[in-house]
Amino acid sequence: MAKAPVLTPQADDFPRWYQDLINKAELADNGPVRGTMVIRPYGYGLWERMQQEMDARIKKAGAQNAYFPMFIPQSYLTKEAEHVEGFAPELAVVTHGGGKQLEEPVVVRPTSETIINEYFAKWVQSHRDLPLLINQWANVVRWELRPRVFLRTTEFLWQEGHTAHATYEDARDYASMIHTEVYGDFMRNVLGIDVVLGRKTAKERFAGAINTLTLEGMMGDGKALQMGTSHELGQNFAKAFNTTYQLQGAEREYVWQTSWGVSTRMLGGLIMSHGDDNGLRVPPRLAAVQAVVLAIKGEDAVIAKVREIGAALEAAGIRTVVDDRTDTPFGRRAVDWELKGVPLRIEVGPRDLEAGTAMLVRRIAGGKEPVAIDTLAALLPGILEEDQALLLAASRERREARTVDVTTIDEAVEAAVTGWGRISWADLGPQGEAKLAEQGVSVRCIVAADGSVPTADDQEGNVAIVARAY
Repeated sequence: MAKAPVLTPQADDFPRWYQDLINKAELADNGPVRGTMVIRPYGYGLWERMQQEMDARIKKAGAQNAYFPMFIPQSYLTKEAEHVEGFAPELAVVTHGGGKQLEEPVVVRPTSETIINEYFAKWVQSHRDLPLLINQWANVVRWELRPRVFLRTTEFLWQEGHTAHATYEDARDYASMIHTEVYGDFMRNVLGIDVVLGRKTAKERFAGAINTLTLEGMMGDGKALQMGTSHELGQNFAKAFNTTYQLQGAEREYVWQTSWGVSTRMLGGLIMSHGDDNGLRVPPRLAAVQAVVLAIKGEDAVIAKVREIGAALEAAGIRTVVDDRTDTPFGRRAVDWELKGVPLRIEVGPRDLEAGTAMLVRRIAGGKEPVAIDTLAALLPGILEEDQALLLAASRERREARTVDVTTIDEAVEAAVTGWGRISWADLGPQGEAKLAEQGVSVRCIVAADGSVPTADDQEGNVAIVARAY
């Protein structure tokens, strides 16, 4: 009888494969309250690496980290009508505290535009206080009706940036810079996902924004995942909270604002973009563990050698774990590391010691070969970069192969069965967008004909990318 696969094959049931992988790779568990999750150490290690890479880029963009309360007076949300209407179905509201009914209900933070504007209004007095560039790493709560771990959870982790500027142009350019140089660079060059950068339609725009820029990734099953967004808020929140700065004399002007964020949803995108039937495949630049050195047998000489190799790889700047748990069968340990997607395995046994070699197993490129032990530290950095490039290329090739040009709504719906459709926005328009939505297909973003981000969603020649989405 054939041995049952560790994971449900993707081709049989992609959602089940996804859930199997999260469980078997020890990434996360469901929390006790519906829609919540417990992120396990290996999964959280990936999130920490995402944080580190993103945080460095955000600080390079001039933003400073701060922290704001998670409890927000309900009255704050009602100050911006479109914002409260957009979030009302997702709000978690606290009405009692300390055994008593609260005088005013408080909302558990769904996003922080309102509470941050309360303080921006205090902190901004003159043009010398601008631009004000703030970021926070926090958790948020949005009551999710159809939860899926990492993709849609009632509570999730994220960063949210909030900025105030003296002019529309400065705010617009900053939102665009975050979109391309912070998010786009990270997702392509660290996550290895060839995202499409575009702008949302008016229907899909963030509640309270005048423009939303998005990054859309194609997952392994051809569906789209919104990986991050950057919003131009105009002066909507500034007017609601009277966030102004002084011009010459006594005249005051409302600030122009942006907000932008990415979340633990990126972990879901990572899994569905790069995972295969053997488990996760982690891009080397992201990996918390880039190489694992495994002892095949528990002999003293083998244990000593794997520890020596581990120290040499660490000294070479490779994030390395030594697995010398020889009380656990080698085959089981090898499968566990394969499930976790560690880019490289270095396997060492008694015969390898005699030959002065180790077996190098590549998770991303596939294959294994013996390599001289004394060359590993010099050899592996180049291999890791090769594998990083392979994942990005595979992501791009899948997206290009499964994106087709269409001219009608019926063709767009058909294209969305296996991938994405690309249709003229002038031909589709808001009415066509509504018809697509009736069939479970959405306009993921608007791009220019050359693939760049357009300045206006109704500009002649712009193209709508349509797909089914997570």
